[in-house]
Amino acid sequence: MTESSASREENGGPCHGAANGLKEGRNGFVKNHHHPQKKIHKQRDEKVHHGSCNGGLYSRPFIESFEETPMLVAVLTYMGYGILTIFGYLRDFLRARKIEKCHIAREREEQKDFVPLYQDFENFYTRNLYMRIRDNWNRPICSVPADKVDLVERVSYDYNWTFSHTGRVVKDVINMGSYNYLGFSENKGSCADAVAEVTLKYGAGVGSTRQEMGNLDGHEELEKLVARFLGVESAMAFGMGFATNSMNIPALAGKGCLILSDELNHASLVLGARLSGSTIRVFKHNNMQSLEKLLRDAIVHGQPRTHRPWKKILILVEGIYSMEGSIIRLPEVIALKKKYKAYLYLDEAHSIGALGGRGRGVVDYFGLDPTDVDIMMGTFTKSFGAAGGYIGGKKELIDYLRSHSHSAVYATSMSPPVVEQIITSMKCIMGEDGTTIGTERIQQLAENTVYFRRRLREMGFIIYGNNDSPVVPLMVYMPAKIGAFGREMLKRNIGVVVVGFPATPIIESRARFCVSAAHTKEMLDQALSAISEVGDLLQLKYSRHRILPTLDRPFDETTYEECED
Repeated sequence: MTESSASREENGGPCHGAANGLKEGRNGFVKNHHHPQKKIHKQRDEKVHHGSCNGGLYSRPFIESFEETPMLVAVLTYMGYGILTIFGYLRDFLRARKIEKCHIAREREEQKDFVPLYQDFENFYTRNLYMRIRDNWNRPICSVPADKVDLVERVSYDYNWTFSHTGRVVKDVINMGSYNYLGFSENKGSCADAVAEVTLKYGAGVGSTRQEMGNLDGHEELEKLVARFLGVESAMAFGMGFATNSMNIPALAGKGCLILSDELNHASLVLGARLSGSTIRVFKHNNMQSLEKLLRDAIVHGQPRTHRPWKKILILVEGIYSMEGSIIRLPEVIALKKKYKAYLYLDEAHSIGALGGRGRGVVDYFGLDPTDVDIMMGTFTKSFGAAGGYIGGKKELIDYLRSHSHSAVYATSMSPPVVEQIITSMKCIMGEDGTTIGTERIQQLAENTVYFRRRLREMGFIIYGNNDSPVVPLMVYMPAKIGAFGREMLKRNIGVVVVGFPATPIIESRARFCVSAAHTKEMLDQALSAISEVGDLLQLKYSRHRILPTLDRPFDETTYEECED
């Protein structure tokens, strides 16, 4: 990519930008600058984020690309959904006349005058669009979800309304969909041995809450370890990652408070914000101009009608956004938070373990002080191969949550084997197990991520997100290609996740790959070969520029060749 302003400033070059350190382009995105010595052909519709020179906030290049949907592809995608909708209404007409059988949940005849139990459009979408490609989801696996998995083969004889198992198993499917970033989802090695030993000693469950009879010595050891790992005063662990957000945000904010939420935040953050009763305002994804405008307006105008100052302003962001592959602009968010005296809630579900030279997440990635983040949240379900979540911060904050969080007071304690899995894997990452396995896995993940993303770009695919993000969205766009891509990849023994509307914007359906440290180069090459083959078959190589793969170039420069639209 072109040299970012952060790296130019570091090298002593001039830095020109707006007041916020960014040169704003259309929709608030920062348009890339041309490298002064190399001729670089860029399509005008690609959006590339660069590091800001805002007071030297960035110590490394910060490169994110979001190439716009080609116009023809967008038109054809809308047409595809339009045709499916028309046929959906036609099939509903046939079902109403008892010509075609409908298997999906619907109101009983005697309840026709009741308030509808099911939302009409969602029900329509499910039975007429989702059902056509339902075979791409909920595939049962019968092995540890490591670098490879075994899938239970299933078939449907009624167009995906129901499935039956054939009794056969599809062996050694390369797993490109699980969040197994550091490869700790395994059934052998030090973690598995420690978990087996703890299971024999403590059993599988606790059967009580932490405040009653469910507070084990392992829980306290885990929380002290998490606090050391994050570099904060104290930490608290919870049995469910989703509930860590949805049940703790209401304990931190309430009526008279303002929550500023990124438009692409996870459903758990959205639910927690709504349950809190706070006023919620949404800013554009990773857009610091949009966030600062909301902060400024909040300070100037205060609460609606009364114009009293807000009791609290809480900013909700994620470390890595799991559908976009983008990384939060944390240095700028912290700068704005300090400037306007707001609080920052950072969800590191996908970034903890996966980013930073020490695997300490996005704070480590940017080399920032953990104490600048007021509430550090993360989950153990991805990089640690376990379950649950945590919140870290000042001791006063954690002590408050122990007595005010619904997830702490009413939820059953974490299972002892899960606790041991987290402790053992975290010590491995920190190097406290006496080995360098953790460090090697962190480095391997970073290398795999850069390699996988570069190869996909060279092939001509449009991929989203940051160069260092192990979450790699590959744009598919058209509804018919969502199911076709997943099926064709499985035929080639590659397991992938495909995502469409309503989880994404209607014209931005995608396949989402999750790179793991457990993947070998041979596995990645096999997956890339299959992706390229399917991409040619389905005509998915939409990018209007291709990276030339044979040139030697610095890591922050990219040379393109122009392609016809």
